[in-house]
Amino acid sequence: MRADDVDDDDDLPDRRATLARLARASVPWISIGVLLLAWELCVRGFRIPDYLLPAPSEVWSQTWALKAAVAGHTLATLKTIAFGFGLAVAISLPLAVLVTSSPAVAATVYPVLVLVQSVPKVALAPVLVVALGANEMPRIVVTFLVCFFPLVISVAAGLLSVPSEYIELCRSCRASRWRELVRVRMPCAVPFLFSGLKVAITLSVVGAVVGEFVAADEGLGYLIQSSTAFFKTPLAFGAIVILALIGIVLFQAVVAIERAFFPWSVSDERFRD
Repeated sequence: MRADDVDDDDDLPDRRATLARLARASVPWISIGVLLLAWELCVRGFRIPDYLLPAPSEVWSQTWALKAAVAGHTLATLKTIAFGFGLAVAISLPLAVLVTSSPAVAATVYPVLVLVQSVPKVALAPVLVVALGANEMPRIVVTFLVCFFPLVISVAAGLLSVPSEYIELCRSCRASRWRELVRVRMPCAVPFLFSGLKVAITLSVVGAVVGEFVAADEGLGYLIQSSTAFFKTPLAFGAIVILALIGIVLFQAVVAIERAFFPWSVSDERFRD
């Protein structure tokens, strides 16, 4: 047997693993392609009017024709998402630490959090417009409120999930509360934190659109409302597709950050391949 044959045999498992990963990665794209093709054929075959259900090709053409305006609305929505989500992260993390530090604080704060979460954000948005004015602030607040609760609950659960043996070890070494928090509780809470971030980042898109539905003169939510009011359904579908893509990209960005900086917190074996 030649040496080249031995090398080929050694490389065979790696090639098979690479092909298997490529096959898994291609399945969603093939499914989307088949769905779009079936959608196009159904609209063309049954001659459905564009204002009822536009074909994917028509959605693309009309959205691309107004690409400058669509890009401006997209940037406005991304700005709202960034401010609302960033504010939720900045406030929820310290609040989760505060809630888990004292049973009295938890008993006081948790009912308020549940009460705020129980109020439908669609019903709250008009009140915020009256209180804060018809500007960007109500949209940011709605986005913040949508993202806030999942983050607080996830981080608090993570901080409380530390095994009791770790806490006993810290206290036997006379570690301060701050060292216990930084060295033990926070590392254990990282998987919970990123679970909350993945939920919150997708909900931030929903919150931004809800705010734009109520009072806005820019943004993809405003574009959807104005387009449907004038029966420009393909443009509204284009805005919906862009919103879906924004949610997917932001979710994958959080996943990439977790994999890059906290690979040990990823429990799903699919992310380790």
